Amino acid sequence: MTHAITADTARNELLMIAAGGLVSGVLTPLLPEFIDKLTAAPSMLRLALLALPFAALVFIIVRRRSANPLWAALLAAIITMIAFVAAVNAAVFFDGQMAGAAKAMRSLFAGLAGGLVGSALMALGIARLPAGPRKAEPWLPMLVTGTVAGALLALDTTLGLDRTSFLYPVWQAAVAVRLAMALKR
Repeated sequence: MTHAITADTARNELLMIAAGGLVSGVLTPLLPEFIDKLTAAPSMLRLALLALPFAALVFIIVRRRSANPLWAALLAAIITMIAFVAAVNAAVFFDGQMAGAAKAMRSLFAGLAGGLVGSALMALGIARLPAGPRKAEPWLPMLVTGTVAGALLALDTTLGLDRTSFLYPVWQAAVAVRLAMALKR
């Protein structure tokens, strides 16, 4: 009986994390309108601020799912914002390298690159925190999920849904759940 209660609690917690990922994924594409008004801020800082909703979710996950101190959870949020900037830059770089290819193909490879870079930098950074798993094995599902879901983001670009982004919430929910699973208590 106790095992069933524990399994239900863990499943409910992962569902709450997924819901948080969906909410942060809905908020992220809405932020450029407000952040673009910060003209005095450097462009990379403005780009990093777009990751604020997801970084807040990562902060909560790291704080609740691990024995990390408060400063480590804050550092995980900053790592997430840096990973977001790197992911966007990787996606833009790959898109630019494939200038002669069809838009769908460019978007696919850009999404794969961005998803891999973003999830890999998050995994590398959070793994270095005091209570982060040091082995690669717990992080591999997050890397695979982030990469594959990054390719799905290409659909948003191909369909011209960059501002509304239906698949951003999917990416953030999936990566958040995988992060929580990597940080098992």
